[in-house]
Amino acid sequence: MRSFTPINNQKLTFFKENLVSKKPAQVGTDGLDPTRWRTLFVVAISQLMIVLDSSIMNIAIPSAKIDLGISDANQQWVITAYTLAFGSLLLLGGRIGDYMGRKKIFLIGLAGFAAASALGGIASTQGLLFASRALQGVFGALLAPAALAIISVTFTVPAERAKAFGVIGAISGGGAAIGLILGGTLTEFFSWRWCLGVNVPIAIIAALLALKFVKESKAEGNNTYDIPGVITATAGLFSLTYGFNEAATKGWSSSTTISFLVAAVVLLVVFVVIEKKVANPLMPLRVVTERNRGGSYLGSLVVGAGLFSMFLFLGLYLQVILGYSPLKSGFAFLPFTAGIIVFAGIASQLLPKFGPRPLMVPGLIFAGIGLLMMTRITPDTSYSTHVLPSLLIMSSGMALVFIPLTSTSLHGVSNHDTGVASAMLNTSQQIGGSLGTALLNTIAATATATYAAANTQLGDRVMPFAMTHGFTVAFKFSAVLLFAGAVVLFFFINIGKESLVETEGVSVH
Repeated sequence: MRSFTPINNQKLTFFKENLVSKKPAQVGTDGLDPTRWRTLFVVAISQLMIVLDSSIMNIAIPSAKIDLGISDANQQWVITAYTLAFGSLLLLGGRIGDYMGRKKIFLIGLAGFAAASALGGIASTQGLLFASRALQGVFGALLAPAALAIISVTFTVPAERAKAFGVIGAISGGGAAIGLILGGTLTEFFSWRWCLGVNVPIAIIAALLALKFVKESKAEGNNTYDIPGVITATAGLFSLTYGFNEAATKGWSSSTTISFLVAAVVLLVVFVVIEKKVANPLMPLRVVTERNRGGSYLGSLVVGAGLFSMFLFLGLYLQVILGYSPLKSGFAFLPFTAGIIVFAGIASQLLPKFGPRPLMVPGLIFAGIGLLMMTRITPDTSYSTHVLPSLLIMSSGMALVFIPLTSTSLHGVSNHDTGVASAMLNTSQQIGGSLGTALLNTIAATATATYAAANTQLGDRVMPFAMTHGFTVAFKFSAVLLFAGAVVLFFFINIGKESLVETEGVSVH
């Protein structure tokens, strides 16, 4: 293991990063950036905006359909336009941040995201709404990896870095539920348009604060773009995400689904071949072949696929089966958010003492148990006895996963690759969510149809029971995915407390 001298290395790194931005270095008496916690606050605002946007529009779709005359066949594009652009451009966005400067791209991402949100908020046609959502995805793909890279290069003390990751992890884990609440509130009492418009003041505030408190950093050395890699990676990720979306709506046997998934495999294989041969690849294979980082990305993909069912199917259960309003459904997820926030604080305290694996593996097992408890629901069970306990157990487990996973995904990465490594984490989560949508939707639909055909004696009550049965089967498969994620992380993650400090953004090599 390399020797590590905290104070000297922190000072050297801080001077190094400020020399890149050609600004006078400001260092406290302890050798640390005195504005680092303000930087975290700025990044946290942007992270919350991105996470909120992943769920806030789900509540707004019915109202937007009526207002703009969107058909049932086209309603998916309110969500899909965003996820396609976001998921397919993340790797490129991360590399652009590395090369052009993470603060610069962070600011461009905020400005673009605000403009796209404003455009969507005043959209007069469905085409304009879909285009604005795609633009949000484009600028989100610049913003998300830059935000995480800024945290990675700003916080150099292990305990402080754990706390910073704890804040980001809490937002990532609980923000979707907050988005449901906020979306329900804005739609019910104001207009669906404010679900987009609310991003504008948030982004403006974050940008103004970022100008003052965020320090510039960028990759050194060869900064030429790998154009063939950009083309094949973007097209491959687009095809993969679109293929999963088509599988969720049209089924796995659809010719469109098969065509896009086959194209994705071919393009991504070509991408890997290109990355092995070019001098300055878009995604250096060293980023994913290191076992801890690679295990983190694989674990993130599996966990994303498994966790998705909780939001998707539990939301349907609350609204369709129990008759909750959208706003009440959003508040029903609040205990999950609260649990994530509380246990994220605990996880950030434990991470520097025990390292990531002793937290992540038990955390995923706890979360899987919570999902299995959810399989007890029926149309006649209550929220307080059958849903609430499961949410609390799941949130406690997932908080122990989100924070260390962010740390291990950036373990040992060089300053040159911080942005693209951050983008890889976001990409794996995005692909996992798309895969979870397609896979679990198919499982739930099949289980629902089978149950309905076998229980016609229930009469008018057959569909509520059949749909709930489909949800519980999906929960079982989701729990299996979380347990599989625990196995992946157990065998891949072999680092301890040093996961928080062994990066070139911290020590100088």
